Amino acid sequence: MGGDNNSSFKGFILMGISDNPQLEMIFFVVILFSYLLTLVGNLTIILISRLDARLHIPMYFFLSNLSTLDLAFITSSVPQMLLNLWGPNKTISYGGCITQLYVFLWLGSTEAILLLVMAFDRYVAVCRPLHYMIIMSPRLCWQLAAIPWLGGLGNSLIQSTFTLQLPLCEQVVDNFLCEVPALIKLACGDRSLHEAVLNGVCAFFTAVPLSIILISYGHIARAVLKIQSAEGRRKAFNTCGSHLIVVFLFYGSAIYAYLVPAKSSSQDQGKFISLFYSVVTPMVNPLIYTLRNKEVKRALRKLLVKGREEQ
Repeated sequence: MGGDNNSSFKGFILMGISDNPQLEMIFFVVILFSYLLTLVGNLTIILISRLDARLHIPMYFFLSNLSTLDLAFITSSVPQMLLNLWGPNKTISYGGCITQLYVFLWLGSTEAILLLVMAFDRYVAVCRPLHYMIIMSPRLCWQLAAIPWLGGLGNSLIQSTFTLQLPLCEQVVDNFLCEVPALIKLACGDRSLHEAVLNGVCAFFTAVPLSIILISYGHIARAVLKIQSAEGRRKAFNTCGSHLIVVFLFYGSAIYAYLVPAKSSSQDQGKFISLFYSVVTPMVNPLIYTLRNKEVKRALRKLLVKGREEQ
């Protein structure tokens, strides 16, 4: 029943903030600016990680992966948001909505696992510094980078397909994008099983990695405090602090959006949390890493000076 009913849908209406049309142009400008800043920030990190030989170490390999992921993550939702905010047409085709559903969940799940991989890299760097380059061999780095992408893809294929088995009785999505919680709310009949599965999977993809990350940072903190050099301690805290800020931004918003019961939070709150982790988090990630990292700032200055000299 679910598949037949859903296939008859020609498209959906993404409400966003349609109930406040006077705010649409403000949101359009803010989101467009955030998108452009995200593109520039993440492309810059990818570029300097490739061009500066001093950044050819595992940490920046994973940071480049995160930047690539953030570029794809924000592009999977923001262009459609901008189209819907620009004019009176708020529709998205059925195929477009389903594609966004799969891709958005894939990339979100990938980031949850990738942040865990990055925490493991920091753990080895701080707690096993003498063996860091031996343990984090190029082969292991590629394998560790592949795990989040493949794991996220598997989760999206299973969870999104399971969600689409529900018979959808409405076409109005009260959100800025097509994601699992928003589509479950369109279903008629009993949706408690799908909500329970959503909560269970999201708890696994947030609670388990976050717990491991926090445990690893407990060991990292103890190791950092044993470093004799004040400069060494400061550098370690800065690098690890940047990663922890990104971790709390991502996991905090994801837990609120996917695990807090809908009845305990207003629909508007849910929409703006979705907006936060789909737009704001990919934008601030490169800012956090560049503003708190001397090596990245040094590489960026070198790139800018070289660009001016070539002119």
